[in-house]
Amino acid sequence: MSVAGGLENAFVAGARVGCDCLQIFVKNQRQWTAPPLTEDQVERYRQAATETGLAPVVAHASYLLNLASPNAVVRKRSIRAMVDELDRCDLLGVSALIFHPGAHMDDSMHEGIKRAARSLDEVQRRRRGRAVTILLECTAGQGSAIGWQFEQLGDIIARTKEPDRLGVCLDTCHLFAAGYDFRKVDGYAAMIDQLDRAVGVSRVRCIHANDSKRECGSRVDRHEHIGEGCLGEEPFRRLLHDARFAGRPLLIETEKTSRSTKPSSIERDPLDVKNLETLRRLRASGRDSHGSR
Repeated sequence: MSVAGGLENAFVAGARVGCDCLQIFVKNQRQWTAPPLTEDQVERYRQAATETGLAPVVAHASYLLNLASPNAVVRKRSIRAMVDELDRCDLLGVSALIFHPGAHMDDSMHEGIKRAARSLDEVQRRRRGRAVTILLECTAGQGSAIGWQFEQLGDIIARTKEPDRLGVCLDTCHLFAAGYDFRKVDGYAAMIDQLDRAVGVSRVRCIHANDSKRECGSRVDRHEHIGEGCLGEEPFRRLLHDARFAGRPLLIETEKTSRSTKPSSIERDPLDVKNLETLRRLRASGRDSHGSR
């Protein structure tokens, strides 16, 4: 949900469409820096969180971050910006910060993974003793992006000094675009087995539920509304009935229709409502068409 006009607006919009949990940006995702949060901003945010009861709340890090960059200046800037976002999460009581592992640019995947791990070590060193969990998000694999295979995520985590402080966020669109075809029972089982071997299912702390506009293995990240893309409804039904992911926040990152920024005029976005209703229908419907939970 957008925080335009005030962080508390995410709760206003979320409550109106019937959310249980939220994902937000704690600063402008297209800028490196932002003014510090004021006491009033934090108080209004916490009051809205209490009044609506929406929880947990997770944050998505800026798209500018690249902890794997071969450019030392970009890496240092990314580390500094990520620490700042973690501090903001801490002030607000946000439970986790999700980030894309980065891109190796014109260098090798192996070197990019090593740089991402070293950068995470520096972020963790500066954040020792804080409660916010860092989650590495799987990517679609566009360009030189890292993290489109479970083994890449597992390698980054294993190379850090404090791997137990890190978790993973799955994105259904990204998984499909990266080449994991989990539309059928056997494909889903194979994907989860591979995830468990490379990363560990227990490390998954959050899931982005998005259908895909592009075909499996396209390596193109284009989100579609639930059930209206190349994935269809069944993979989501299977995911919703997988007890291994019980209690994990399931977040939708699909196109919206409402662009209002004032709390008094925030509409009940029909596309958000539709996607939530689809997921709840699938969750309530029991067994999928293949007879598998």
